[in-house]
Amino acid sequence: MTQVLGRVVDSKAFQNGVLGIILLAAIVVGLETSRHVMEAWGPWVYALDNLILWLFVVEAAMKMARHGRRFYRYFHEPWNVFDFIIIAVCFMPIGGHYAAVLRLARVLRALRLVSNIPKLQLLVGSLMRSLPSMFYVGILLTLLFYVYGVLGVFLFRDNDPIHFGDLGKSLLTLFRVVTLEDWTDVMYLQMYGSDVYQGFNHAEVSPVESRAMPIVAVTYFVSFVMLGTMIMLNLFIGVIISSMDEAQAEEERKVRRKHIEATGEPTVKDELLEIRHELEAMTRRLEGLAKKSGKGG
Repeated sequence: MTQVLGRVVDSKAFQNGVLGIILLAAIVVGLETSRHVMEAWGPWVYALDNLILWLFVVEAAMKMARHGRRFYRYFHEPWNVFDFIIIAVCFMPIGGHYAAVLRLARVLRALRLVSNIPKLQLLVGSLMRSLPSMFYVGILLTLLFYVYGVLGVFLFRDNDPIHFGDLGKSLLTLFRVVTLEDWTDVMYLQMYGSDVYQGFNHAEVSPVESRAMPIVAVTYFVSFVMLGTMIMLNLFIGVIISSMDEAQAEEERKVRRKHIEATGEPTVKDELLEIRHELEAMTRRLEGLAKKSGKGG
């Protein structure tokens, strides 16, 4: 029985069916945001939503039953835990002020697409793998924002209190600049002075002293855009791409191991890739020995 369930759950038809139900759940949640649809078809929409929820329960039960008495193996897969939590929250008797939690859980069901599409799983896994490196890049970016934020207050506070009146406003302005959202308007306001370049939209806020600082403003903003946008944000992209390459290589190794376990014979590609990995490991070891010998000399 467990073998039959395993074949059913692993079948392409079953996976495509679950994928279709997830897409339907996402559409139903979107329909619930329309007052006109709910006024005309509210009971039918709620009935369809409940049917979808019970179909998710059947899916989870089948995935547990495939393991027989060791049903707890279902929870060894992190994506299954994610699916189970969403289902459990949808069944919780939540109402009143906490009804938003139930709505959130119903919206999150659309994220189950990730757990049912291997390529999306690989992408999310790569992002999670890159978090440690992204953390340190984030620290460096935070320091850059802080230094430029404080410097912006000292330089432009009197001329432009709207954008650089205090540290909070300065950091928010720099976030606007790093996204390249009309950042030239902010720069021109400091270049030509607030009395020449009309950058104020609030009559109650006026500059203390209009000051034109063309060289300082250009140097400040252009250097920040170069460092913040061209370098820092590209570092984030580089870290993510590197993690994706590592995750892809690990996935290929898993596929090769499964193939060898199933057939007992590695393919030519498997052997070539194994030799490649061994050569890369030997190269790293030789580089480490060369560095040690250089230090010792």
